[in-house]
Amino acid sequence: MVAGLKKVMKKGLGEMGFNKGGGNINWFPGHMAAATRAIRDRLKLADLVIEVRDSRIPISSTNRDLQPMLTNKRRIIALNKKDLANPNIMHKWSHYFESCKQDFLAINAHSKSSVQKLLELAEFKLKEAITREPTLLVMVVGVPNVGKSSLINSIYQIAATRFPMQKKKKRATVGPLPGVTQDIAGYKIANHPSIYVLDTPGVLVPSIPDIETGLKLALTGSVKDSVVGEERIAQYLLAVLNCRSTPLHWRHINTRGLDENNSNDKNEYNVKDLLRNRRKPPNPSDVHYIEDVVTEVQRTLYVTLSEFDGDLDDENDLEILIAQQFEALQKALKIPNKASEARTMVSKKFLTLFRAGKLGPFILDDVPDVSAS
Repeated sequence: MVAGLKKVMKKGLGEMGFNKGGGNINWFPGHMAAATRAIRDRLKLADLVIEVRDSRIPISSTNRDLQPMLTNKRRIIALNKKDLANPNIMHKWSHYFESCKQDFLAINAHSKSSVQKLLELAEFKLKEAITREPTLLVMVVGVPNVGKSSLINSIYQIAATRFPMQKKKKRATVGPLPGVTQDIAGYKIANHPSIYVLDTPGVLVPSIPDIETGLKLALTGSVKDSVVGEERIAQYLLAVLNCRSTPLHWRHINTRGLDENNSNDKNEYNVKDLLRNRRKPPNPSDVHYIEDVVTEVQRTLYVTLSEFDGDLDDENDLEILIAQQFEALQKALKIPNKASEARTMVSKKFLTLFRAGKLGPFILDDVPDVSAS
């Protein structure tokens, strides 16, 4: 099945209908050009660079334009959102980065203990510079929406307990949409020596020639849905799940019965229910309802794939299966048949489940073969 998956990814996904007719995709909004120039200027002064990537796409979330400048810098690659990545594969990525002699750490930017380990590694990397420099500059870089600002906020909370702060500092702005941080801001986190952390806006490369890389970035939220189209992204996700036979692993899911009263009172969920909200705990009834939705979605995808008698290596057959799954998901998500934007509504809710980790942990990139390079 691996060979078939490679064939479909290389040929099918690049030529299927949902990748046609979309015209040139503008991955590179205007503010990114100015931000890229500013980042390059500041990189020359940086004593350490923390390059934040998405654990689900450790290679695809690389800004290749910045790599030549990072090669000769002290650098730590922080694979953020490790809670959304498949832990059974992470050790292979550990071996890969070790083979490349590159310091890296899988982290969860919302976990104090996880960020603490990153700080310890950063201090180790800066140990030599700390003894001879009165001021040190740490830059945090990465593509949009990989969690840079969330990481800085966590670093700040830890630093406030470890170092005497002259005054209370403003936290970095955090949001679920790519491009929230559109300027470069500095935050002092320590004295003796003074250490400043710079949060930078997420910047993509001006051109992404590989459609699969572009779709992975869109699927994980580094490119705004409106740029690519929710339906196109959802079709790509379904293609990946089907080619990996992921729904077949959901055969033995505990399909507990839905509460009739709950389903009658609340026949659709709000996608915002699944976004990170640190201020108030989730409503228990909402949690149970979302679990029911997830179970029904997984059951639906298992049934449609297990009953499918076509060839997943054939792009036409794969398109037919995906079309069938869209119809089945519309019923599973209780979206009215007459809804004019039914496929868009299905796509938005389906993508939200994936991005929130409700469909399980995934790593979309394949580990590169170091011996072949």
